[in-house]
Amino acid sequence: MTQTNKSVGNYRWTICAMLFFATTINYLDRQVLSLTWSDFIAPEFHWTNNDYGNITALFSIFYAVSLLFAGKFVDWMDTKKGFLWAIGIWSLGACLHAFCGIATAGIITGNWFVGFEGAKEAISTVEDTALIINVSVTLFIFARFVLAVGEAGNFPAAIKTTAEYFPKKDRAFSTSIFNAGATVGALAAPITIPFIAESFGWEMAFIIIGALGFIWMGFWIFIYEKPEKHKRVSTSELEYIQQDILADSKMEGYVAETATKVSLVDCFKYKQTWAFAFGKFMTDGVWWFFLFWTPAYLSSVYGMDSTQAAFPLFVLYMITLLSIIGGWLPTYFVDKKGMNPYEGRMKAMLIFAFFPLLALVAQPLGHISYWLPVIIIGIAGAAHQAWSANIFTTVGDMFPKKAIATITGIGGLAGGIGSTVINKGSGMLFDYSKESNMLFMGFEGIEAGYFIIFSICAVCYLIGWSVMKSLVPKYAPITDL
Repeated sequence: MTQTNKSVGNYRWTICAMLFFATTINYLDRQVLSLTWSDFIAPEFHWTNNDYGNITALFSIFYAVSLLFAGKFVDWMDTKKGFLWAIGIWSLGACLHAFCGIATAGIITGNWFVGFEGAKEAISTVEDTALIINVSVTLFIFARFVLAVGEAGNFPAAIKTTAEYFPKKDRAFSTSIFNAGATVGALAAPITIPFIAESFGWEMAFIIIGALGFIWMGFWIFIYEKPEKHKRVSTSELEYIQQDILADSKMEGYVAETATKVSLVDCFKYKQTWAFAFGKFMTDGVWWFFLFWTPAYLSSVYGMDSTQAAFPLFVLYMITLLSIIGGWLPTYFVDKKGMNPYEGRMKAMLIFAFFPLLALVAQPLGHISYWLPVIIIGIAGAAHQAWSANIFTTVGDMFPKKAIATITGIGGLAGGIGSTVINKGSGMLFDYSKESNMLFMGFEGIEAGYFIIFSICAVCYLIGWSVMKSLVPKYAPITDL
């Protein structure tokens, strides 16, 4: 008989809420640059699309490489300390962006003792724009590096926490809830950040948003503990959380999980690792492209500034909140259709893989109204987040808890590589298409560039799903790691 939430207890959802807020802050911090560079930062430092593309591409590289080690670090430090280190570092990195203007003025003019406005005045007197670009881009890259190193710890720690506090059948749903923090962060960003930047300066946008992480840390210290040690987790709730362990222990050939550390090299021996990594490689870049370039798209194609784009972006990310359905659907397949968790997850992911195909018509329909590509990008974003919640939980389906953060980090590395390719490629393509007035499939200039990238994004999920399914056609948990 299934226990009700009332008899089981609900403290695990408090932990899920903390993961949601961490992910919200995570995405707010990484969105500040994309919402301030065009209107506020680029005029001050003379940046082009390619300069911004270089910064976002390098952020993706830093994030990708850091994920490989962040997963291992979280498994080594364990969840509580690992999460504290991660959010502390990325909050520091977020705040560092605010001082890049002062540092640029100090390096170029030798005057370090200026405020934010003084830095702007000092930079405006320098005639060598190439020098301003090189120095400022380098400093922002360093700030993005610190941000990336810290932010890389969020998802390995969150996925590990989910595996600690939820049984397999509920993990996709709980993951979709905390992963919705990415959408809420992206949703809150355009209706807050441009207005903070306009009222108080772009520097204060980085500082105010960056400070939220330090507040979260104070709550995490007191709220989190392992479920088996937590005073707020009842005996019945602990039994519910650990139902998979109890069920597996009754199976023939069951081997209890040991506390031995997992070798990074050993993880690459399994097809399950490669399936997860390839799925992330093919699809993470799509989300990053929409996140980093949609504000620029509305500006370049439709002439909107950051405040004018705020409402369309708000609507776009409201649509992506539909991704929570992505966490519920596998549970439905497991409970109602009798599928095992992996089978239910893969069926759900196939369904979600078809929705991004709408991106093929985003740019053509944009000539009718900008609202049509906004809605289509929102639907594609919702499909991605639903896909993301499920691909993350395939790790918990297949691997022991001691390896979850490490495997998540490996997949994150692959996803970061894919993100680097699409962000750098997009920046180069957009500058080229604009300067050369390129013609492609009836589109001209930068619109042709966006049509090409939208088309690539549209087919990534079906390719990713097909390769994953061919590598791991059926449920095959790892028992010898």
